[in-house]
Amino acid sequence: MPDMSLSGRSLVAGSAQGELLYSEVGLSFWGGVDPFSGEIIDRHHPLCGAVLAHRVLAIPSGRGSCTGSSVLLELILNGHAPAALVFEQVEDILTLGVIIAEQMFHQSIPVMCVGREGFAALRDMHFVQIEAGTLKGFAQGTSLPDLANTPPITPALPSTITLNPRDRELLAGAHGKAAQVAMQIILRVAELQGATELLDITQAHIDGCIYTGPASLRFAQQLVAWNAKVSVPTTLNSISVDKRRWREQGIDVALGVPASQLGDAYLDMGAKVSFTCAPYLLDSAPKAGEQIVWAESNAVVYANSVLGARTLKYPDYLDICIALTGRAPLTGCHLDLQRHATLRIELPPLAEPDDAFYPLLGYHVGLLAGSEIPVVCGLETLQPNLDDLKAFGAAFATTSAAPMFHIVGVTPEADTLESALGHLPAPRTLFITLQDLQASWKELNSAEELKVDLVSLGNPHFSLSECATLAALCHGKTKHTDVAMVITCGRAIHGQAMTAGYVAALETFGVQFVTDTCWCMLGEPVVPVGARTLMTNSGKYAHYAPGLVGRLVHFGSLAACVAAACAGETSGRLPRWLDSAVEVTAHV
Repeated sequence: MPDMSLSGRSLVAGSAQGELLYSEVGLSFWGGVDPFSGEIIDRHHPLCGAVLAHRVLAIPSGRGSCTGSSVLLELILNGHAPAALVFEQVEDILTLGVIIAEQMFHQSIPVMCVGREGFAALRDMHFVQIEAGTLKGFAQGTSLPDLANTPPITPALPSTITLNPRDRELLAGAHGKAAQVAMQIILRVAELQGATELLDITQAHIDGCIYTGPASLRFAQQLVAWNAKVSVPTTLNSISVDKRRWREQGIDVALGVPASQLGDAYLDMGAKVSFTCAPYLLDSAPKAGEQIVWAESNAVVYANSVLGARTLKYPDYLDICIALTGRAPLTGCHLDLQRHATLRIELPPLAEPDDAFYPLLGYHVGLLAGSEIPVVCGLETLQPNLDDLKAFGAAFATTSAAPMFHIVGVTPEADTLESALGHLPAPRTLFITLQDLQASWKELNSAEELKVDLVSLGNPHFSLSECATLAALCHGKTKHTDVAMVITCGRAIHGQAMTAGYVAALETFGVQFVTDTCWCMLGEPVVPVGARTLMTNSGKYAHYAPGLVGRLVHFGSLAACVAAACAGETSGRLPRWLDSAVEVTAHV
């Protein structure tokens, strides 16, 4: 007899059983799970080192990257997926990976949502069985007979969603097979999200062009074979290689060829040559109130929070489905009422901080927020610039599942605390202490030895103003011969920086520029084979690098990165504004 039995919402139907792998911490599959083995590689996660293949994975939600859907598709198609997924709440990104596998490749795993109390009750279970929307938990191992292994059956499309005449044409196949399948997938997700109608979108940004393995290329090439064409202006995220120069950089052809083919597939669908994880730096950046469909977690957060545009945190593959149809579920941050803050964050007094403060704060606020939209109070007098907000948002998106944030007196929908809250009663308030920020600083600084072998900059992609600031910091200085210094940026920014003279100045210092790709995709030899430690000013990359490239990290300000590049080592000291021994002279 089971020790517990739960009825939950079946997000993807099916039957499964297996040993339970449980955590109260959300998990990003991109950067957190090896797509070929199922090993959890996020060094900051309590399940790090565990293998989720063939086990029932229970986590409250996903978090971090929109590419989690792509990693899960790889795992399903290569036979290393979990036996089932169990969430506390409805989870879009990972569930979409299963829907794609089922809809296009006829493979699937069950996905359930069991609510807060049901999820907490799983904590002491060892073995789980899922069948017909019911979850049974067993405190000890069991030798239950195998459940029937029935092939996945694509469920009937929801009939509760209002469709216009063109939607019906798309669904009937009048605009081609690719658009038809895309609309089928959109409607399944719309039902999952509780939407009752679709809306028109003006532009898309595609994150699914990142090569996670054969499944990602197989998906895109299938759409091309169906003559897929985007119906709205569409930009592409960073791909997995510098498309023009990967051979001269020494990238293995086993990665370079399929990664380039994947980029070509999306270009064949009509997307623009952009290849940047910071589409908000392009001339095509959306305006406030514009309804868009962006994937790439940092771009989503920036678009919603800083630009005031409207998008969900769209999973890889759903992004291109919506670009093909021009239609998206009307839900979430597309709606006024779902953009308000539900969590208030109060900051401690600090001495005047440097630019490392913003990614550190974003990282910590993301940990506190989970899937809630926070409003941060206490930055009114500092007035962070757009690069600060970019760094904050990228780190926030790494540790949070939320699609946006508010900062009182800074972001466009938070002129006042009351406007950020939608003039509703104040939600719960969390107070950040200096000790809290010191703990997150320690988490991001995983390296113990002071030596620095690589300075990695541009995650997200460097802006023109960052190039200017770095050129000024490097002027008159000499880089240590044993330290590599690499910047990733988009082609458009690289061209502007060349015109302004920043590229020449930085290359004279010894900087290498890489375009089209970003640090979350780069490995050896751009990361030098002999490098043991790296330094970055990116909270996002400081989090992901230990798992992605197996190097330990020093995190700090841009000026500290330059100092390390010149000295060959970092000081290892806390910045003045974070040191509790320093007298506070300003209130943030």
